[in-house]
Amino acid sequence: MLSGHGSVRRRRGRNNRAARIAVPVAAVMALGLTVGIVVGTSGHGAPNLRSAAASGSAGVFNSSIQDTCDIIVPAHPLTAKGLATPYQLTGAAGGSPAATGCQMTNSINLGAFVQATILDPQTGALYVYNPLVITAGTTPAVKPVVPKLPKHAVVTIDFGFNGTFLIQKGATLYALQQGNCTDGMPGSPFGQVSFCNGTNFFNIAFRLERAGLLTIPSAGRSRNMVPSAGALGTGHQCPTTRNFDMIDQDQSDNVTTHYLLNPATGQTAQDNAANAARMKGAQVLVNGSDNALIDNFLDPAFGCTPFMAPDLANHGAMATSQALDELLAARNQPSHAALVPENDAMVLGLGGSFDAAKTDLYRSEIGQAPVDNQTDASSSPQMYCQNMVNIQTPFIAANEKIFAAWPSPVPTVGDTLFTFMANRLAQSFNNLNCANFGLHQTVTVVTTNGAGAATAATLNDDPEVASF
Repeated sequence: MLSGHGSVRRRRGRNNRAARIAVPVAAVMALGLTVGIVVGTSGHGAPNLRSAAASGSAGVFNSSIQDTCDIIVPAHPLTAKGLATPYQLTGAAGGSPAATGCQMTNSINLGAFVQATILDPQTGALYVYNPLVITAGTTPAVKPVVPKLPKHAVVTIDFGFNGTFLIQKGATLYALQQGNCTDGMPGSPFGQVSFCNGTNFFNIAFRLERAGLLTIPSAGRSRNMVPSAGALGTGHQCPTTRNFDMIDQDQSDNVTTHYLLNPATGQTAQDNAANAARMKGAQVLVNGSDNALIDNFLDPAFGCTPFMAPDLANHGAMATSQALDELLAARNQPSHAALVPENDAMVLGLGGSFDAAKTDLYRSEIGQAPVDNQTDASSSPQMYCQNMVNIQTPFIAANEKIFAAWPSPVPTVGDTLFTFMANRLAQSFNNLNCANFGLHQTVTVVTTNGAGAATAATLNDDPEVASF
């Protein structure tokens, strides 16, 4: 728990043990970017138009929908007033929400999500607050809660998106500067994610942790997890965002924020108990997120508990956040740590080249160390691919029985958590171009049903060595 603050929960393990079993098989399918799911992957390149089916939801009627939207950041975003001012989702380059599909009613394709994590530098207490995103031109279904921030609060804001590129725009001339906000390098955005004040937040948090004022818990241990990958694996330790057991081609991206949507009016509200009671029949919108995969699927499957803090918009109910997951991962970083690699599409430079400066910018916003010889030992493009196939493949295979008994985050991709994880690993191998390093696909076949969802998979966990 945090020093002097008893309301942040520790992670813990439960009982049960699963035996490793063999796997049947299939052809690899792409993961979708959708809301209403918890995990998504991202494809990056130049923003473009793609055709989309018309929707009957509150004004989404166009037949051509962009994969790029703008998000308008309010003035003074790190203050209580700024956090409680709705962010606005709108079309890129001056396009209207209706003409571009950049509407929260179209959240399954282009929904945007914002999440703040707050640190009290005097006590080490942590809090969560999820600012509201509305479609530009609408009003909130319920006015956002104004959070009560501690004195001199240090705030980090993470953004997630169900499309491809989310570009930050300031509501005022200096809004982005006031929030220390970034969505990537000039002319080279990250894509789905962006940040405000992350570097400052993690620098202060780590300093307080070294001073003994901020205490981050152990990741916890799972008694039912089957250890795998020998010395490379993490044994019974509960998964974190820096374990090769669970990462994909673009790790540490997107948030755990939920919103409520009134489908009749197209208005959104913060997802809290009061609003849920008030908005009967509201739809819950979620962001495709690696963090939510851990918090909502892997942790429960292994009897672990996410690192949580009080939600300032929900009467202190415990909540997860991307920044909390990163603090936990940094505190419990394995010897073979998975850090954002230079071949992650979100940090590729112009023309698809490796870009260490862009990678370092992304890493700094989530509290990771920069690219250097030490971090390259585990997370250079070659070593990231090698560790992913040598650690994650046996992890999924060894824990098939557990995963097969757990529901899939995306039923249209895999019919269980096992087939989803196997399919996700296969896609990550392809998207990172791991074959370029002399490695071979470890998910050799994926069997699909009539709806196209994976129903079985064959994994080959023979160790491989990347070429350099």
